[in-house]
Amino acid sequence: MPSAFQLQCHLVLIFLAASKGETRYLEVRDAAEDDPFLLLSEDLKRELSAGQIYRRSLRCIDMLSIEGQFTFTADQPQLHCATFFIGEPEELITIHYDFVNIDCQGGDFLKVFDGWILKGEKFPSSLDHPLTTSQRYVDFCESGNIQKSIRSSQNVAMIFFRIQLPGNGFTVTVKKSSNLFPCNVISQTPSGRFTMVIPHQHRNCSFSIIYPVVIKISDLILGHLNGLFLKKPSASCAGVGDFVELLGGAGLDPSKMFPLADLCHSFHGSAQMKIGCDNTVLRMVSSGKHINRVTFEYHQLDLQETETRKENSIEEFCFPSI
Repeated sequence: MPSAFQLQCHLVLIFLAASKGETRYLEVRDAAEDDPFLLLSEDLKRELSAGQIYRRSLRCIDMLSIEGQFTFTADQPQLHCATFFIGEPEELITIHYDFVNIDCQGGDFLKVFDGWILKGEKFPSSLDHPLTTSQRYVDFCESGNIQKSIRSSQNVAMIFFRIQLPGNGFTVTVKKSSNLFPCNVISQTPSGRFTMVIPHQHRNCSFSIIYPVVIKISDLILGHLNGLFLKKPSASCAGVGDFVELLGGAGLDPSKMFPLADLCHSFHGSAQMKIGCDNTVLRMVSSGKHINRVTFEYHQLDLQETETRKENSIEEFCFPSI
């Protein structure tokens, strides 16, 4: 059975609407029939390949993984609504206001958040995002036409809104652009392969997988400078400026998750770990002095794999939650 956290993430049943850091919760609605990611039919793919813009109406709670033009029109007072956007790991998301008709003076709002918020937890965490929490919010009622286009810092973004008068609403166009060095990422799928590179940047990058998984690191380069590998004399990662950590937990924010393992030595080979947590995060901490790189693959953990321990596996965690 899926956990409560997975249902929240996959179906976006619960989200946190926040105003300058203050929060309000939504009630759970029965939306099990909604697929969290829009799967394209062959007909639709042909239409899009012919250069047509994909258009559809938004639901109060929605999730989109495709470019297009999207319109929300209130048929009744809608007090707690949100749309979550997600792209491929190497994509950034731009949200452009085409048309907005809301009553800002009457208490309506329309805000873009740079990242995701679920149950009071943010991704990326405040520790890993280049902007402060207040800078990550763009409020249409405050900015108006001054800022009609907002681009995300990673492959996820969201809008949340309140519209009280039936007939009012808005239209946005969503486009994606390439990100040469993806940093913070939420995976759309429970399996995949990814290489994270941080080139001489003082930043922390997290790759989040909202499933229990087996994760295998096949290549790790830390302290790569001018073609040389700098050996780390310490046996632990304490005090080391460049390292990779594996985290597990039941929420979205990596800074609130449980540290499972630290890796601070370069290696070529295979290090595997089974993590039965609702959310698994690989996080790279970079001092900015070197070019750091990690390659890993992952697939969803099933119950049979929890019974079989492989020789190169690190100790398993979180199994009681699956």
